[in-house]
Amino acid sequence: MTELNGASAVVTGGAMGIGLATARRLLKENCSVTIWDIHDEYLRTAEKELQLIGAPVYCRHCDITDETQVNQMAAMAKREMGSVDILINNAGCVVPGRFCTQPPAVRVKETYVNLISMYYTIYAFLPGMLERDRGHVVNISSGAGLLGMPDLAVYCATKWAVSGFTEALRFEAECDRKKGVRFSSVHPGIIKQGLFEGSKLNLLGEILIPRVKDHDHIAKAIVNRALKKNRRVVKHPRSLHLGVLTRGLLPDRVMGNIMLLAGAGRIMKDWKGHDRSRFPESPR
Repeated sequence: MTELNGASAVVTGGAMGIGLATARRLLKENCSVTIWDIHDEYLRTAEKELQLIGAPVYCRHCDITDETQVNQMAAMAKREMGSVDILINNAGCVVPGRFCTQPPAVRVKETYVNLISMYYTIYAFLPGMLERDRGHVVNISSGAGLLGMPDLAVYCATKWAVSGFTEALRFEAECDRKKGVRFSSVHPGIIKQGLFEGSKLNLLGEILIPRVKDHDHIAKAIVNRALKKNRRVVKHPRSLHLGVLTRGLLPDRVMGNIMLLAGAGRIMKDWKGHDRSRFPESPR
């Protein structure tokens, strides 16, 4: 069990959702925490709340798709907290709908937020972790990083990539005998609030993969299972393991039919959660 007391952490997309819930839990573990977000209003609200917990917290505006900003904010985090022990790559977005309903430029932007930004943040902090042989990078993937889903083609692509990227980085550290540097990918199921509010499967799908009640359920898994127990791959709800197992045992065609029977083709029909500030041109 890893002791978090006194550790320092950077959480991207930390002003709301999973990021904010994770920051709360880390501060309660007596960690120093820096949160990055592009939403100044949410940052101010988060700062007022998190400062009441008592541990040091720094709320900074940062567009994680801008490499220069990431480097500047990374340097500031190191000045304010000292060496960074934990990096939580949580920031993400989704532009649902059939792939051809949006121009490639929108899909590229979605890819930058969900994947390319991690190249910048990890490059900013990983060398220091490797030098000290101590640190933990947690990359938030998704249940959609385990199974392809209609109307989420690019979201799935980026989250699958996050999973493979995390695994490859872990192997690199192990090959270089940097066993003190750890990597975890976290795969949340459909959360009832926030980014995926309104999205759901049908009754069969809800039985097979029940939706997650709130963001704190994922934050708890990040802190207790990924960070404290050093779980390499964290899936929540645990029923996501069933999908992976079923996929390995059944022919692809059968697995695809099960997904369609579970309502995958209409999962985003009633979707209403979205961060429109990055994609003002995209439909609700």
